[in-house]
Amino acid sequence: MTLFDCDYAAARSVPSPNHGERAGGRSPDMIILHYTGMETAASALNWLCREESQVSCHYFVHEDGRIDQLVSENRRAWHAGRSSWKGETDINSASIGVEIANPGHPGGLPDFPVAQIEAVAELCRNCGDRWSIAPERVLAHSDVAPIRKVDPGEKFPWKWLHQQGVGHWVEPTEIRGGRFFQRGDEGQPVEALQSMLSLYGYATEITGIFNDKTEGDVAAFQRHFRQAQVDGIADMSTIDTLHRLLSALPSFSV
Repeated sequence: MTLFDCDYAAARSVPSPNHGERAGGRSPDMIILHYTGMETAASALNWLCREESQVSCHYFVHEDGRIDQLVSENRRAWHAGRSSWKGETDINSASIGVEIANPGHPGGLPDFPVAQIEAVAELCRNCGDRWSIAPERVLAHSDVAPIRKVDPGEKFPWKWLHQQGVGHWVEPTEIRGGRFFQRGDEGQPVEALQSMLSLYGYATEITGIFNDKTEGDVAAFQRHFRQAQVDGIADMSTIDTLHRLLSALPSFSV
């Protein structure tokens, strides 16, 4: 495979064959963060660069902070799979995919090294500035593919990234007692919860029934924004955190 000029100056060109045209020639307006979920960074990078895998990403961030670029940003890397956000179902055409070397849940969900996360923050700031990507569109793989995907996981330091100017965040509401909604519940309050999740971007069906899909979307939300307890139950901490996130969006009020 032919080396190419990297879009990010600090990256090394490590070409993957797995890419195509962005649909309609669109520009990326999202960044999707993943963990590799494999035992070693070397095995993950090798897999992403093999044609038989049919997967890739734009950037690969090693544990020590080194960054490889596998696919040019103007190309459609194959990282998100079946996914959706704010009605967009071709997330690969709409996004820049970043794989972060970490064994993930299969490997016990180890902490992300400081050097690695600092490199992720710098990369995301650079891509965000160059493509004018809104903070609320820096997302987890689990946000755009709830239930099916859980990466980069509930130990990923979204709060710290936000403090470095990356992503959307509010301090989660304290977990305490009060009313909650869970699988099997029905009614207008469940419909209101589903509406808020949908307004934020999740592909939540507004049915008024707290079904498996709603539970999965709530868990995905918690995994990103209320990480202390990921159980798919919409307690008051979850609901209030979601409400304040919506209220913090530009030109939005709830």
